Amino acid sequence: MQSVFFPAGRISERYDIKGCEVSRWVDPAPEGSPIVQVLKDLNFEGKTINLGPQRSWFLRQMELDTAFLRELNMTDYSLLVAFQQLHEDEKGLGSSLIFRTVRSVRGIQSPEESGAQNRRLLPDAPNALHIVDGPEQRYFLGLVDLVTVYGLHKRLEHLCGTLCCLGRTFSPVSPACYARRLCQWAEAHTE
Repeated sequence: MQSVFFPAGRISERYDIKGCEVSRWVDPAPEGSPIVQVLKDLNFEGKTINLGPQRSWFLRQMELDTAFLRELNMTDYSLLVAFQQLHEDEKGLGSSLIFRTVRSVRGIQSPEESGAQNRRLLPDAPNALHIVDGPEQRYFLGLVDLVTVYGLHKRLEHLCGTLCCLGRTFSPVSPACYARRLCQWAEAHTE
């Protein structure tokens, strides 16, 4: 995961989100520890992703991406979320990382003419994360771990989870339920 964040040293928090509760807590690394800890759903409690006017775009993108994965019968993927505190010179209209990159490449003068919002930073690279600047933080957001088909093994896990985890959400569910649950998580945790 570290290779998808730039600059990695400024990433303050990393989360692997599945939208469920069972086995979704990690003990955080001690304060000042050099360990790069990837936290999970329950560690995210009480936090929000402040996307401002870009929230509707993000929620729509989540719907499209999870619908595509549902059609492929995929499940057990994660929403990777990372926070990076913005420096003062990165805050405000026209100073976002995306706009500054597009402006330097294309010579664009104003944010309105750029059409650069919500683009991947490196569109020709295999990195599928979106980089979105909020008012105070830069967010790295994207779906990862897209390799699990909802076959017999996952159906059996779902059956076991249903019997063992009454009333709690757990990871192995049908692709339709999984997609819906992750979109609901995104809607509940963004503003």
